[in-house]
Formats: sequence, structure tokens, C-alpha cells
Amino acid sequence: MQTQLEQLRDVLAPYPWAYTVTVLCVVLLLAWLANFVTKRILLRGLRKLLMKTPLGGAEHDHEVRLQVIPRLANVVPALVIAWGITVVPDLPPRLVMLVERFCQVFVVLTIALAVSKALDAINRGYERRPEAQNKPIKGYFQVVKIIMFVLVGISVVATLIGAEFLHIITGLGAMTAVLMLIFQDTILSLVASVQISNDGRVRVGDWIEMPSQNADGDVIDIALHTVTVQNFDRTVTTVPTKKLVSDAFKNWRQMSEGGGRRIKRALHLDQHSVRFLEASEIAKFRRFTVLDAYLDRKDQELAAWNADLAERGAEAVNHRRVTNLGTFRAYIEHYLRHHPGIHQEFTLLVRQLQPTEAGLPLEIYAFTNNTAWAVYEGIQSDIFDHLLAILPEFGLRVFQSQSDGAVDVNLRQLQDADETLATPGPRPRAEPPLPAPDAG
Repeated sequence: MQTQLEQLRDVLAPYPWAYTVTVLCVVLLLAWLANFVTKRILLRGLRKLLMKTPLGGAEHDHEVRLQVIPRLANVVPALVIAWGITVVPDLPPRLVMLVERFCQVFVVLTIALAVSKALDAINRGYERRPEAQNKPIKGYFQVVKIIMFVLVGISVVATLIGAEFLHIITGLGAMTAVLMLIFQDTILSLVASVQISNDGRVRVGDWIEMPSQNADGDVIDIALHTVTVQNFDRTVTTVPTKKLVSDAFKNWRQMSEGGGRRIKRALHLDQHSVRFLEASEIAKFRRFTVLDAYLDRKDQELAAWNADLAERGAEAVNHRRVTNLGTFRAYIEHYLRHHPGIHQEFTLLVRQLQPTEAGLPLEIYAFTNNTAWAVYEGIQSDIFDHLLAILPEFGLRVFQSQSDGAVDVNLRQLQDADETLATPGPRPRAEPPLPAPDAG
């Protein structure tokens, strides 16, 4: 090779610049050939090898081929240029030094970017595993990439200015306080990510509710600095990771895993419709087979109570009687106890709340046995559809602010009268009174 170069130099001796250009073209040609051979031969074999590993698969191989392998292939021509530029004659030493340094910088950046894409590919492969939701590792990879790019940046600066890498690292010791201030959010986010990963307070797929951050939906991504939440209105909220450690939020995972979703809703009854039941009405309620046990138990209980009062000579006004509201409560409880959509192992209550100006709240506190939103709403609606329809059978009314048609008619008449008075124009004059007839 050396002999051939000397012969070429002798041939081109009359044209010194031609020899330099020729050698430079040869170096560039060798760099292109190295790139061609690397991508067409060596990397093709590497991709076949990857297909036999857990990183294989059509989708994952596509990611590796497009993002990682081409970057690594670009390292080879850069190394060829860095070596070949030193053998090109008659080039200024400063130009040779700059080309070498830029090639070194290109190699370092290329390897760093390839490692970053490889970490992303590994993380995507890990997220396909079942335990990935409980133990996400994306935050750790992001920390590794931050450290790597910081070191790469220092290395690039050291290479371009011709300084030693260790000397710059030593000089940065005096800037520790400044760096901690700059990377304060990153450090806090790293600590928060470690805590979240260890205690599992938030996982991908959890439904969280955080009013302070306007977040109410499913967690779709947990990163180093942010946790991404897709709200139920299809918007996306990014919550700082450290907020999940310092601020309060609600996680509905236990509800989903427990298999029961709470119903806590009340019927507001008109208190004027609550009354005692007559014996004939109680007999009619025997039509409801679900009330047989309740009515029999009440008959025995009240009969014993009232007999004791009669023996003591108490008046009938002191007797206890069955109410339509109590009978309705018993009906609701029995109805829920046999409803196929209600979880029978969880708390089930039918209770009265404090009366208000909106009536007497009769609240149902129960849990459905399906936590899916649509199914839950369907079960709840079916229950209250039935209760509202059966309510008149017990002589009860639902309280409403405006429910009477007569009131609406009176209001309409008043409105029409107001409109008549407000209409401009001459009004009909009142007829004068007729004169009184003569006495004679």
C-alpha cells in the first residue's frame, strides 16, 4: 500500500494538489465502502441474531432496525475518516486536528443516541410483561439517560477544547451546589419515582382523582418527571411525579380489584305523604310476597307491644302501628337483597337522612357486583326506575319544587295579565254609571 502511494505521488508530482485530492477521495470512498459493508452484511446478520432473542418479534425488530442499528452503523465510516485524514498529505495540521475531534464527537453522540434508543426499546419490551404495571422501570431508564447525556456533553466539550475529561469532572466539583439547584426537580422526581415504584401507590391503568391538578381518569404513562392521566372527557393531564408524593389524591384501584362499586343515592320524599297504615291497607300489601316476612314479624311485635299497653290501661293513641314509609323501606331492602346486580357480601343499607327543605331523603347505600362504568350506571338506573314506579303503591310521593299542573296554570294566567298591562296603546274606557231613576 505504501509503495503504491509513493508511485502515485511520483506520477502526480507536477500537480501537488492533485495528489492530496486523490488521497482524500480515496479516504471518502473507503468510508462509504465501510458503511455499505457494515449495513448490508454485518448488521443484517446482527438483526437475524436479534430475532432469536426476546428482543425479537416483527414489531420490536422494526424498532431496533430503524432506530438503533443505523446509528451504530454510522460509527464505522466516522472512524475510517478519523484515521484516513491523518494520511492525507499537505493538509494543515489544525484542519486535521479539527476533523479528528469532530469525528470523535460524532462517534460519542452516535453511540449515546443508540444506547438511548436501545433503552427505550428494552422499556417497551418490559411494558408488555404482566408485572410492568406494578413495577415500571421507565423512570430509572430516564435517570440513566440523563446521567449519560451529561457525561456525553462534558466529553464533547473536553474533546472540542482539547482538555482532559477528568480535569473537567474535577472542576465541576465546585459547581455541585449550582448543579443541585439546576437539577432540583429531577432529583425530587427521582425520589418520588422510587417511592411510587416501591409502594405501588400509582400504577399504569389506575383510575386516580386529583382535583388540585384537574386530573380525573386513567393513568396511561409513568415517567420520571410526569405522570400522564387521560381524563374521562378524553383530555390529557400531566401531573408532576413529585405531586403524587406531596399532595393528596384518590386512587380507585381498590374499588376495581374489590369487585364492588358503591351506590349512594337518595329518594327525596314528601313528608306529608308519610302516615300510618290501616288494617285494610296492610291486608292489601300481602300481595307483595317480599313483604310477607316483614308484615308477619311486625304483627307479632306490635301485637305484643300493644297488648302490654292494654293491660296497663293505656289509651289507643299510645299503640304502635305500621307506617307506609317503614313498609317501603322493608320492600327496598328485600328488593336489593335479591337483586342480581347487587354485591351481597358488602354493606347494604336503606336509611333515612336528616330532613331538609327538599323533603325526607331515603338513601340507598349498597355496592354493585360490577365495577364497569356503563354496567354500574345501568344497574343503578334500573333500581331507581323501579322504586320511583312502585312508590305510589305505598301512598308516598316524591318531593319536587314545581310538580302541580294547577300551579303552572295560575302562573301562566299571571304572566298573561302582566303582558296585557305592559302592552302600549289605548285601554278600554270604563262605561260611566247609569243615572239613578227618579224617585217619582
